[in-house]
Amino acid sequence: MANTKETSTNKQNKISIADCNVTYSVQLVGGRWKLPILMQLQKEKKRFGELKKIISNITERMLTLQLRELEKDGLVSRMVYAEVPPRVEYELTKTGKELMPVCKELHKWGAKHKMELSKK
Repeated sequence: MANTKETSTNKQNKISIADCNVTYSVQLVGGRWKLPILMQLQKEKKRFGELKKIISNITERMLTLQLRELEKDGLVSRMVYAEVPPRVEYELTKTGKELMPVCKELHKWGAKHKMELSKK
């Protein structure tokens, strides 16, 4: 990937976005799959295949990409066991666990909002 020029609008936008805490937070968990992955990891660690079965509509490629981003952002940790065949497990980090009350509130809000919308 090419480096972005210091004077580019894109670079300046990234810097200003990073200053807003809400935007920063949403950027970390934004997208279709990150929150469902995090919610599945809230109770216990899971292997890739388990996550794939639970989140049935996600492709393997997308699950891999999302897990890598969550790991890079410090929300998920990846543990590789030296076994044959290799075993890899994912679990929430301390930071990821701190995010769970917010996710649960989003879940409650979404359920309420969805129900209100369906009445209209």
